Amino acid sequence: MRLARPFQQLAVRFDAQRLRAEVEALPAEAWARHPDGHPGNSALRLVSVEGGENDLVDGPMLPTPHLERSPYLRQVLASFGVVWSRSRLLRLAPGAIVPEHADINHHWFSRVRVHIPVVTQSGVRFHCGGESVHMAAGEAWIFDNWRLHGVENAGSEARIHLVADTSGSAAFWQFAERSALPGAQARELPFEPGREAEPWTERASSPCVMAPGELELLLLDLRSELTALDDSPAARARLSRYLGLLDALARDWRQLHALHGEAPSGWTEFERLRDGVREAAIDLGDRIVVASNRVASNRVLEARVLRACLSLGRKVAARPRRPVFIVAAPRSGSTLLFETLAASREVATLGGEAHWLIEGIPALRPGAPGIDSNRLTAHEATEAVSARVVHDILANRVDAAGRAAGAGCALRFLEKTPKNVLRIPFIERIFPDALYVFLWRDPRGNLASIMEAWQSGAWRTYERLDGFDGPWSMLLPPGWQEMRGRPLEELAAFQWESANRIALGDLAQLPRERWTSLRYEDLVADPRGTIAALCRFAGLDFDAALDLRVRGALPLSRYTHTVPRADKWRRHERAIESMLPRIRPTWERLAALAPRAAPQAMAERSRSA
Repeated sequence: MRLARPFQQLAVRFDAQRLRAEVEALPAEAWARHPDGHPGNSALRLVSVEGGENDLVDGPMLPTPHLERSPYLRQVLASFGVVWSRSRLLRLAPGAIVPEHADINHHWFSRVRVHIPVVTQSGVRFHCGGESVHMAAGEAWIFDNWRLHGVENAGSEARIHLVADTSGSAAFWQFAERSALPGAQARELPFEPGREAEPWTERASSPCVMAPGELELLLLDLRSELTALDDSPAARARLSRYLGLLDALARDWRQLHALHGEAPSGWTEFERLRDGVREAAIDLGDRIVVASNRVASNRVLEARVLRACLSLGRKVAARPRRPVFIVAAPRSGSTLLFETLAASREVATLGGEAHWLIEGIPALRPGAPGIDSNRLTAHEATEAVSARVVHDILANRVDAAGRAAGAGCALRFLEKTPKNVLRIPFIERIFPDALYVFLWRDPRGNLASIMEAWQSGAWRTYERLDGFDGPWSMLLPPGWQEMRGRPLEELAAFQWESANRIALGDLAQLPRERWTSLRYEDLVADPRGTIAALCRFAGLDFDAALDLRVRGALPLSRYTHTVPRADKWRRHERAIESMLPRIRPTWERLAALAPRAAPQAMAERSRSA
């Protein structure tokens, strides 16, 4: 926080010996390397996000176990009557330094750091804004960390300070002003045995999308201090364009906020605006600095504004644990498998296929910039997109009985949408602990089913595509433009081969314990054994509901077009057999995943090829 003077001692004094005794009673292993990594710097967390061993600054702040077992430290913090953010003990080894720097991130715009020395010597000096002080044990100080500042320990003993962050109350800042008056006397605040003090800690997290008023305040404060390193006409013109970029960000952010508020529907647009400003600032910000501390303008813009204006990472952090994704080519039996596993009382789903989950985001629909098919990679799983997907899953999950499953429920998430067979890298970026069940089907029966689906008109996904005649059905693989004017059997073979080949390549990049493969024909022939094996793979109980579901032949799935028969494909026999040579390599790779594949089927394939 920017202050009127580099240092300000507060008119209060604490019992340094009692503080030292409590600090020395804390376990040695509680000390961790300082997050900035400076040699000789270490920290012990007292107030942190959710009371954990972390150095985060956004999230509900709670006392750590170390603070809970330190009654005088709690009394010291509570005595200020303020709400504390991240607070720690900071240790500086003999001979070590804290290099000169300015605290420029968003956290520090509205918070001041209170220093209370616990263990120190005269050789410890704190430098800020051209001034230098020694803070004595038991004193309390604040300083202007927007200015360049640093610390050196020239003593023979480690320096330890209680360092606590707060925005302060009106009473706190009035106290600070009185402390600066000539003749101000420090009041003593000794340890009170038996008093269980409970310091207030920040409980509110940053909003997902920064309010326009706060963004404007941050930008106005920044632009008031910007200056060019030289006074040439070119430098002045560049500074003018840079200031215009900041003004445009404030105006466009307010417009987007008026349209979307914090709704997930706007997250991608906010992200695009932020990233566009970030890119434009690279050249415009050259040799533009903050006047008071000479820090480069883009460093401050990034740390104070751009990194803070979208706090979507918290949404991703709350993602479902070890979700299970069924990936398969269209018409390969994935609905039958999904409806069977969804009977488990341990899983939650979106109720069925969820095409809206991905294509409800305009930037991911075919035809959007850079998107010409259903293929998505990790590149498309941006922070905003990832947060939106997680949000929509948590908001729409239902259990096996169709009841809403709240965000805090422990049910495993199960999903099946055929287009996701082309999106495994995208899913991986959002859910790095996901498990995959790769289902495949003998191409003869699968191609026949795909052809019938096209003919029925019931599986249309795109009514019009530039470069294709008529509506398109089912998933849209890369290269679909080459299918214009091709016969139906070639369309079916293209979809089957593309889906299975791309899935095989993507799954090969994952640890083998993260995915398993399954033949549709095995599911139908032995539903009980197959589902029991899948439960073992996914870590699900083979519960009574699943047992009941697989006791006999599986029921028809909701998307059954005509009653399945092993030889139904022969109605299209000539057309399908003409396609088998071109899909043979992928079929052989699939068959290698399942050594139990029927030798007769492979022999028939070889003869027909």
